[in-house]
Amino acid sequence: MSFVPVTGPATFRPADPPRDGTIEFTDDRRTIALPIRAALPVLSRARTQPDIHPSVALLGGAALLAGRFVAAGKLVPTVGPGRPGWRIDGLDERDRDSVAQLARARAYDDLDPGAAASVVAQVLDAVADALPRAAPVGTRGGAGERRTSTSSTDGDADFADRVRRRAAERARAESAAVALAELVRVSLRVEADEEELVAGSVRVVLQVHDERDPLHVCNAALLWTDDAEAHGFGTRARVHASIALRSAAEVWPVLDRLLALSVPDQLTLDGAEIGSLLEHVGALRDARVDVHWPRSLGRDLTTRAVLERRAGAGDHDPRNPELPLQDSPFAAAGLFAFSWQVALHGDPLTDDEMEQLATAAAPVLKLRGAWTVVDPATAQRARKRLIRKATGAQALAAALTGVAELPDAATEAPGATEQVVVGASLLKVREQLLAAPTRDPLPAPAGLRAELRDYQRHGLTWLADLTGLGLGACLADDMGLGKTITLIALHLHRLEQGASQGGPTLVVCPASLLGNWEAEIHRFAPDLSVRRFHGTARELGGLDGGFVLTTYGTMRRDHAALAAVPWDLVVADEAQHVKNSRSSTARALRQVPSRGRVALTGTPVENDLTELWSILDWAIPGLLGSRQAFRRVWGAPIESGAEPTKARQFADLIGPFLLRRRKSDPGIAPELPPKTETDHLLGLTREQAVLYEAFVRDTMERIERLPADDPQRRGLVLALLTGLKQICNHPAQFLKQSGAVRLTGRSEKLELLDELLGTVVAEDGAVLVFTQYVAMARLIEQHLGATGLPHQFLHGGTPVAAREAMVDRFQAGEVPVFLLSLKAGGTGLNLTRADHVVHVDRWWNPAVEEQATDRAYRIGQTKPVQVHRMVTRGTIEERVAALLDRKRALADAVLARGEAALTELSNEDLRDLVTLRKDARREAYLTELERER
Repeated sequence: MSFVPVTGPATFRPADPPRDGTIEFTDDRRTIALPIRAALPVLSRARTQPDIHPSVALLGGAALLAGRFVAAGKLVPTVGPGRPGWRIDGLDERDRDSVAQLARARAYDDLDPGAAASVVAQVLDAVADALPRAAPVGTRGGAGERRTSTSSTDGDADFADRVRRRAAERARAESAAVALAELVRVSLRVEADEEELVAGSVRVVLQVHDERDPLHVCNAALLWTDDAEAHGFGTRARVHASIALRSAAEVWPVLDRLLALSVPDQLTLDGAEIGSLLEHVGALRDARVDVHWPRSLGRDLTTRAVLERRAGAGDHDPRNPELPLQDSPFAAAGLFAFSWQVALHGDPLTDDEMEQLATAAAPVLKLRGAWTVVDPATAQRARKRLIRKATGAQALAAALTGVAELPDAATEAPGATEQVVVGASLLKVREQLLAAPTRDPLPAPAGLRAELRDYQRHGLTWLADLTGLGLGACLADDMGLGKTITLIALHLHRLEQGASQGGPTLVVCPASLLGNWEAEIHRFAPDLSVRRFHGTARELGGLDGGFVLTTYGTMRRDHAALAAVPWDLVVADEAQHVKNSRSSTARALRQVPSRGRVALTGTPVENDLTELWSILDWAIPGLLGSRQAFRRVWGAPIESGAEPTKARQFADLIGPFLLRRRKSDPGIAPELPPKTETDHLLGLTREQAVLYEAFVRDTMERIERLPADDPQRRGLVLALLTGLKQICNHPAQFLKQSGAVRLTGRSEKLELLDELLGTVVAEDGAVLVFTQYVAMARLIEQHLGATGLPHQFLHGGTPVAAREAMVDRFQAGEVPVFLLSLKAGGTGLNLTRADHVVHVDRWWNPAVEEQATDRAYRIGQTKPVQVHRMVTRGTIEERVAALLDRKRALADAVLARGEAALTELSNEDLRDLVTLRKDARREAYLTELERER
């Protein structure tokens, strides 16, 4: 037709009945209205055209979905007042999700997602009402005269009559099917006399039940041999019982023997068949075939896993055989084992009874004067009582959670999670661990030159208890709550109590924190020696019971030298540096042995639970199992929400080893001044808007040409997200401009930064300015240099000595503006001189931003802190800001995967995320006009 290709918008005009609806196509010259059936091929061809109007894409997608639903038979007749018709019905969750995604993806400026969903629903019904009428429905007059149900009132009446007839026929068929399936059902009754039990056999009697009267039951033999008056069932009950028996035989093939009998009355089962019946009881029940056991034949044997300490086990420390064994059951290998315990009526069997059970030839035996049925799994567990040996960490995990993943008794393959009974040898230690948070805190050690706060004393007590048991710990307090001084106090406590045996403590930290650790030790424990193992002069000879400080990079290169020292404690500060267990840094740290390990971090989970596993598996090796086992047993079920009890069990498991306190917790830091957070919503300049839209258009075209699972697509998405954030910051950053380039007037972020810095400096304040991009920081540095504002810039390439000097100058008030890259300056620094924090751009994870803010908002801060976050309206930044707000509302839950998760969005969702909103584009152009005036 002449209207193709479609170059303008399309509008759906609904009608009653829906099949009378029309679609109007508009171009520059005219508007053409087509009936639904005539419009379908036009929409089908238009969907393949480039640059179609969003309204055409929406209607074309709805028509395509409707065709699929009709083809799948997902429609029902509508018979009632007015003209009869058809409508879409019977959609499953996947279908409804497809409809919702279409509405969200194809919504446009004049049509929000809610209105788009309404249009889609109307089009679905219109297509459903039109398509079934394509075939002729009857004849009228001569043989060659045909008509459709839309041709006349008579046709509509005929259509309605046929719908009613078909509905009645379907109802009768369904009623007959229900009657056939549910008239009777069968069950199995187990019987045996003493002689049969001695011989190891039983009988199974077939019973028939009336579905409508549960009390009406008889033996199948009666149904087959007597007349209806004797058994009270209908004439076709025998046929229905045969059908039910045949279905049961498909579940338990032994019943085929009953089907072969002229009168299917009973079977005699030998030992193997009894065991087979026990294995199939659950499957038979699912098939609505119950198995009834006599009271004289008990089925009261139960099994449970028992965790106990093994006598005569080895007593060496597996992490370092040279070190003396701690007074702890968890520091040694092979001390524990899981064993199966069998009980009768809840009373454990004796060793002799277990032996009788293990050697029984048949699954029926006499225990304590009564006959008992033993299922094959119980017999197998009795034969192989030892499940497996357990390490101290595995025993500890089972003791804390009460469950363990145990291998299958027959195949040794990974089995189900079983309940575990903890033996007496472990109960005392478990009680000690669980009671640690509430017990009276230890006094501060005599060698500490500081007054510990109450929560710091509790932290010291908790660490002393765990390390005293030969266990590790993760102190995950908020930044600024004094993790460093707590660790110094722990070292002194262990020296005074003789627990350390005079061994030194190794602290592994980022390079920027070496000076802070050295200063804090000199300040709070001046009698201790401190040595840096960093730089060119690295020496480990002549160590006493003091501290050795090193960086993650040095540790990675010289881990062999560090592993040769008998460390008392190894401390991983900012332990998120080893959150990737497969990194060379994490692998090197695991090779440095010690009596105790302590992880310090303000963000134990930045992205997913595997990061927490990495940290805790270093601190308490084996507690959470292997990485693969952790994902299977804990990570995947918790993150999916499929097993709600898993989250509680996991909290029970890690709770004794992870201590998390926040500044906002009652009584933690009441002296901290208030903190005010402000989101500054800014617009784009015209230059930014043009760059933004062009970059979205060009990159999305490339992305949409690639398959969803193509690795190149993921790289393009990351490049798109990064580029858009750079455009929002400043065009010069995205265009990689440097040198004598104009910066003013091109970004509202730079203008707001000028206003904020001018106000702060005028009020004799100090400000931290964070950006995740070094290139953006260079531009700000260039701009501040041009304006003459005193400032300094810290980034990843700043030498350690220079970092410490920068911190000292800022804290002394010599420089009011401290510009920092987020990764280099977002952790470890104490910058309480600042009373303002500015985030020029947003990180994907709120925990990282909060850590950066905590450089100023920490213990020692006396002034109110104002946090400024810059967000450009209508852009990806605004959408990310909304995501971050939702994450903060779930601060104690597992965080989403941030940028990585965005790469997995569909093309439609990704386009929705990055498309510049119309209001933002209009505002950018109006702002530019005002500037020109």
